[in-house]
Amino acid sequence: MTAPSDRTYNVLFLCTGNSARSILAEALMNKEGAGRFRAFSAGSMPVGRVNPHTRPILERLGFRFEDFRSKSWDEFAKPGAPALDFVFTVCDNAAGEVCPIWPGQPMTAHWGLPDPAAVEGSEAEIAAAFADTARMLTNRIRLFTSLPLASIDRLSLQTKLREIGRVADQAQIQAQPAR
Repeated sequence: MTAPSDRTYNVLFLCTGNSARSILAEALMNKEGAGRFRAFSAGSMPVGRVNPHTRPILERLGFRFEDFRSKSWDEFAKPGAPALDFVFTVCDNAAGEVCPIWPGQPMTAHWGLPDPAAVEGSEAEIAAAFADTARMLTNRIRLFTSLPLASIDRLSLQTKLREIGRVADQAQIQAQPAR
């Protein structure tokens, strides 16, 4: 029998287009989770391609850009899909949409982030937006992966998951320069 601490948790990151934030979150969780977590990503209205500005970040993490794809969240609601333990929305649009019914009733939370794909400007400004998104996701994922999942009750865990999004959002707001 597998001890609870040896369990691998399946995590799905959702966004509308599944081209940038959710793709980065999938890669970061697979890197940071070091076998304790297996991450996936999907979108409610996938654009069908991964944003090319994610390439440098994915490659720095040791992944091949070609191993990621933009896909529908419907893939994870079908029979035979991985049983999900956690589902996180990383964009405000996806958080407001009616999600499919996930088998196994995974825990959910909203970890909304600004869309780096919406940033206009020089290549350096766009790259900085993607790097900033990766940094914010890394902070949230590290907080999440440090939780004692095997020993925390469901209600306390749900509270912590929501706090990770709120606390990280507050820190992000405070770090932004005044306009």
